[in-house]
Amino acid sequence: MEVFGNAAGSANRLLHRGLWALMLLLSVAIYGSHAPLLTLCKVDGAIPFSSTSVVVLVELTKLLLSVLSLLPGPWEPLPAALSWRHAAPFALSALLYAANNNLVVHMQLFMDPSTFQVLSNLKIVSTALLYSLLLRRRLGLRRWLALLLLLAAGVTYSCGGLRGHGDTPGTRLHVTPVGLLLLSVYCLISGLSAVYTEAILKSQALPLGLQNIFLYFFGVLLNLMGSVWTGMEGGFLEGFSPWVLLVVLSQALNGLIMSVVMKHSSNITRLFIISCSILVNALLSVALFNLQSDFFTEGVMKYWQGLPSKVVQSPSLEVFKDWAWH
Repeated sequence: MEVFGNAAGSANRLLHRGLWALMLLLSVAIYGSHAPLLTLCKVDGAIPFSSTSVVVLVELTKLLLSVLSLLPGPWEPLPAALSWRHAAPFALSALLYAANNNLVVHMQLFMDPSTFQVLSNLKIVSTALLYSLLLRRRLGLRRWLALLLLLAAGVTYSCGGLRGHGDTPGTRLHVTPVGLLLLSVYCLISGLSAVYTEAILKSQALPLGLQNIFLYFFGVLLNLMGSVWTGMEGGFLEGFSPWVLLVVLSQALNGLIMSVVMKHSSNITRLFIISCSILVNALLSVALFNLQSDFFTEGVMKYWQGLPSKVVQSPSLEVFKDWAWH
């Protein structure tokens, strides 16, 4: 009987790791497909819908899915006593996320999009520093080296999109001192919001679904207030298409996946997922829009093709192992 029990336990652990790896791969695919999906949404080269509407719908979808996760079933029981003290910390988290989303829009006034794409990779370093300082989680030399490699990969890939920008009439690479200041604030808030949210999720002995309800309730509330404050031209759903709905659903699903990652792993895993999505983005851009692949993408593909088959075909993808399990 003990032998059968050990075998069942090993099978369950293997299944759990397999599902975890599949979830991470799905998140990589969603991150990498976001920009190509937005391109497919364009009409005559312009985004036809309100970005505020999309953000509100994404937050609302995440809220509804979180509520559904708490419906009667074989789930984790709710605590007997709940108070506003459990929900209040998530208000700051939602505020930080909302501030960062709006900051991205205003930063475009002080730098071109390509410069922002390159310099925004600095949030990898800011998130790692805040993770180490605020959560008192010491990162070893190998992980710092891996993070720097992720930063270099992000910058290299972003720089691949700069070719020819300076030759386009009316466009040039530029960044102002105010832009650099806003970028610093953006990287700080980006890291702080992620680390703070992880700290809350792990400090409370509450089901993740309930914590998500708190977070996304404030997210919906703040974004609705923002849309009313700034005003909105046209209808709330004006310019929507099946591609836009796919963007909403994919981003909502990815938000829920990230909450699982931060609850049961760490923001370091999240950074690794975001960086891995670069390859998915490049492949989809080449496949869907016939874009020319750059030196970085071709190098990664050559390396991937040269890996031993047992690594490429591994269901748990060893590349995730050191990051996803603590």
